[in-house]
Amino acid sequence: MSDKIDPIHQSFCHDASVACLKTDSLQYFFLRKGLKGSDKEIDVFPFDLSLYRKIKIDPFSLESESLTAEQIADVSHNIDLCRDVIMFFTSCGSASGYGGHTGGAFDTVPEVVLFDAFFRARPDRFVPVFYDEAGHRVATQYLMAALDGYISPEFLRFYRKGYSSLPGHPELGLTPGIQFSSGRLGHMWGTVNGISLANPNKIVLLLGSDGSQMEGNNAEAARLAVAQNLNVKLVLDDNDVTITGHPTDYLQGFNLERTLEGHGLKTVEVVNGEDIINLYAKCRSILNTDGPAAIVCKRKMAPGVGDVEGTSNGHDAIPPKDAIPYLTARGHTKAADYLRLSTVKTKDPKSYRSAGSMDAMRKTVGKTVVDLLSEMDDEDRKSNIMLIDSDLGGSTAFNLVQKSHPEVYVQSGVMERGNFAAAAGFGMHPDKQGIFSTFAAFLEMLCSEITMARLNRSNVFCHFSHSGVDDMADNTCHFGVNNMFADNGLEDGYDTMLYFPCDVHQAEAVVRRTFPLKTDDGQKVLNRGLRFVFTTRSKTPAILGIGSGATPHYADPLYKFIPGKDEILREGTAGYVVSFGDAVYRCLDAVETLKAELGVNVGLINKPTINVADPEMMNMLAACPLVLVVEPLGRKTGLGSRFGTWLLEADSRRDGTVTTMPKFDRIATHREGCGGLWEQAYHQGYDSASIQKKLKHMLK
Repeated sequence: MSDKIDPIHQSFCHDASVACLKTDSLQYFFLRKGLKGSDKEIDVFPFDLSLYRKIKIDPFSLESESLTAEQIADVSHNIDLCRDVIMFFTSCGSASGYGGHTGGAFDTVPEVVLFDAFFRARPDRFVPVFYDEAGHRVATQYLMAALDGYISPEFLRFYRKGYSSLPGHPELGLTPGIQFSSGRLGHMWGTVNGISLANPNKIVLLLGSDGSQMEGNNAEAARLAVAQNLNVKLVLDDNDVTITGHPTDYLQGFNLERTLEGHGLKTVEVVNGEDIINLYAKCRSILNTDGPAAIVCKRKMAPGVGDVEGTSNGHDAIPPKDAIPYLTARGHTKAADYLRLSTVKTKDPKSYRSAGSMDAMRKTVGKTVVDLLSEMDDEDRKSNIMLIDSDLGGSTAFNLVQKSHPEVYVQSGVMERGNFAAAAGFGMHPDKQGIFSTFAAFLEMLCSEITMARLNRSNVFCHFSHSGVDDMADNTCHFGVNNMFADNGLEDGYDTMLYFPCDVHQAEAVVRRTFPLKTDDGQKVLNRGLRFVFTTRSKTPAILGIGSGATPHYADPLYKFIPGKDEILREGTAGYVVSFGDAVYRCLDAVETLKAELGVNVGLINKPTINVADPEMMNMLAACPLVLVVEPLGRKTGLGSRFGTWLLEADSRRDGTVTTMPKFDRIATHREGCGGLWEQAYHQGYDSASIQKKLKHMLK
């Protein structure tokens, strides 16, 4: 491959300071080393990207009303090559355990190839960027960057791997050749409107999908585009597949073309996305129409990919078991052989002290909610419980409710704001409860709805999985680090409680105590208001008790979770670490290692209620020599950002009982992500070794 950069897709946002990804770099050396020689006989990327034909087609010319036979052949060749390459390197992500997404990028190749030809023929008429509101289709961006010379094709094998510079969503300034950041669905059309306003004499392309168009932001963006007659052209992949199923089944009435027409777009073309001749004609139509216009490409998910075609299995990275027969049938035996290589799924190489078996807290939350619903009277459950899904029930484990108690389950689309508001509206009645779940990153979208739910005294039980950064190959845009935003009310407002357990046993205890509106503990305790339970994407180990042969601490039948109470896991004389969530087992390893190796006795406090100060514990900590807060949330907005104030406000300081202050510091998420899974915690510095280093410095 040539070292020359093709600048065709550079925009005003191009960051030339980002180094190209080349095979003679130390970065590539260490990525390759991680394969432990398994690729020693297949060390060349199994596709020749120089075979991509950089054709030019002028869609504005009267001589280009239809494609010639030669152009059809060239376009078809490029589509086949790009789809095969995307299939290969996204399946590499599946094989390595880093995951990813194949189907969306695979689907949209025909329109990408056509617009690439348009950009090359008439760069004067376009902002030549493939803006995509579905950031998980990042394979498109990486492939185009490789074709343009920014990325050596060899790097694509390390898609989504930690420190590969190829995370699960495009990030401006991280990957060479990337011209924009995208990832949270429904956020790109508004941005593209602004790009159009800044470039009034150019056409701006937006790639979209039926799933991303469900987001409410797009309604606002559509109205602005129409009102200002912006030259924004949408090409939407309508494959009738989202993570949990088919929108035509669960969201009846939602229709892309009618929705866009209702917003005022005068030209909305519908086409079979696999019909290249007609797709080209529709592209020409919208490009020669003044103002905003759209094409809705009807096609099955992952067309032509065996049993995956038309199913939600194509949304994620297609595994080798499906990719190998596809590539073999296409004649790419070398690519198929590579996917057959023995690859050990990635995992954290460290062993942790006092850590039991690994399990997923997010799954436990779903299972426990099912158990509690099953304990309710049938009529009570049906009348007073409503759970609404935002297409992520499989990830938050609330799809278990759908299977066990479909009478309380509402399967909805990618519409977090409206869905949360619906849950809150249901829960306005004092005897009813709405249930809501999604990823923690999307909590930031709900701040206003949460405020109104509080003012309406709504009862909502929320599960936000994928909190923090651990296991987040989707990277920075999907970090759930601003969870404290949920506690955005006033001190005399309706209750808002935020819980972040540390293992599956505590997760069950938290849900059992905080889910029912009335608990059956003899005290008739009420769980009114908004309750948020946070869990990680990753599995976490069970926290063990003290000593050899110790059992899981939170599995003890005598353990009772008490909202607002902090819990001492290890007593200390030199000070305390305060932590929660997946940081707890890392902190436990750190304090036990320091005690075993250096004789330093630092204690550990688990703080599962993260937004409320425990007065008794604050008084104790105010008198300690040292306090270190370690958390997976953001340094700017997390627990550590308020904990120092709580220490100053401790009753023992106010009444003069304690006149000194402990040494105080905090470790939290503070950097944009490095990609990968377990690598993220190390990158943010809340791994055990980094915690030990910080404590040693504080103990000097």
